[in-house]
Amino acid sequence: MSTSKTTTDHETIKSWVEERGGAPAVVATTHEEEGSGVLRINFPEYSGEDSLEEIEWDEFFEIFDNRHLQFLYQEETKDGGESRFFKFVAGEEEKPGKGKSKGKR
Repeated sequence: MSTSKTTTDHETIKSWVEERGGAPAVVATTHEEEGSGVLRINFPEYSGEDSLEEIEWDEFFEIFDNRHLQFLYQEETKDGGESRFFKFVAGEEEKPGKGKSKGKR
């Protein structure tokens, strides 16, 4: 069974993304200056890749923390395969990178 988790922990997010071959990104048309843009994860060979601009993790987490976001994600699909499902959701104000991971482990 697939279970969703949420976290604000930078290391958890970075590990999850990199284990799946992804990289931090923003929608290119929204990235006017450092610290701006609509956050995304770029998974090569998936739809939308051409509209994304990869950014450094530091900038990604600056945007993530400033917008008080949480990272909702799944480890596995229903059939037990590796999941790439995630989304950014509004969160409560917390100290950057010190959020708690929720969900079953």
